[in-house]
Amino acid sequence: MAADVTKDTIHDTIAKKLDVTGHLSATSATANVIKLADLGCSVGPNTLASIHDLIHVIKQKHPSTSQLEFQVFFNDLPSNDFNALFRSLPLPADGGRGYFAAGVPGSFHGRLFPASSLHVVQLYYSIHWLSAAPKGPPANRGRIHYAGASGAVLEAYKAQWGEDMGRFLAARAAEVVAGGMVLVVGPSIPDGMPYSRLANGIMFDCMASILLDLARQGMIKEEEVDAFNLPIYAPPPGDIEAAVTKNGQFTIEAMGLNNPAPWLTEGVHVDMVEFTGHIRAAMEGMFLSHFPSHVVGILFDRLAVMMSELSEEMESAYKDKIQVYFVLCRK
Repeated sequence: MAADVTKDTIHDTIAKKLDVTGHLSATSATANVIKLADLGCSVGPNTLASIHDLIHVIKQKHPSTSQLEFQVFFNDLPSNDFNALFRSLPLPADGGRGYFAAGVPGSFHGRLFPASSLHVVQLYYSIHWLSAAPKGPPANRGRIHYAGASGAVLEAYKAQWGEDMGRFLAARAAEVVAGGMVLVVGPSIPDGMPYSRLANGIMFDCMASILLDLARQGMIKEEEVDAFNLPIYAPPPGDIEAAVTKNGQFTIEAMGLNNPAPWLTEGVHVDMVEFTGHIRAAMEGMFLSHFPSHVVGILFDRLAVMMSELSEEMESAYKDKIQVYFVLCRK
């Protein structure tokens, strides 16, 4: 899990800064329930592992509170397979869970919970997803992303992300108790660095090139390619700091950039066919909403070939500081 790279830093910040003592009581049973939320949880085992680790850290911080109980809300869009997630939960009888679980469908860009009802919220690898493609972006002919595009296109993406992040922070400010925390890990990029230097930037250019080839072959219209923009924005730290400052309800307790996969050092070969398969699983739905299924199939088949041909370029792309982590504390 990419988030494991920053786990120690985040947990250390929680141990030092999380303040929920004012919300605990020796006389009220309900006041001894710590409520956690995992937003954009999907269905994989990573979300369960991260929740287990989070609860362990909080228990260590409050060792004398023997009656402490935990309630965990798993959130994702309604299309998420919550049944698959619930089937993977440890059974309470096994002693391996240690919390009460519930699913909450909906977009994390808006309100999901009652006011002042959560103690800790985590969002892992979802901050880069925009709620929609940029509104009214300037012409982005021949491209499907802001990587390598004009400054106007980049600004359109930045504005959309800023709007989404503003709504995210406003919702969490309403839902998280004073002294509670919001933990975020996700794709990023150093301030001022062109996205085209990243492996994903190279890949998005390849996707656009393939789609344009299919347009020249008459399988789709070039206008369809020009009208398609991937709703993905990797926010640099400066954008995050600006959004938090504008919201005004949180302090930044920790923030940093790092390499999400330090084991992929120079000289380590990546199977680009396998890599493309993972990309297809994550992104195919976005293309299917805009292009015919047979076109999308050809796109990813050709992408696997192209990625293999460009393996050296992909492996030498910038990857040192492309993951951001930050911990916010509710004022």
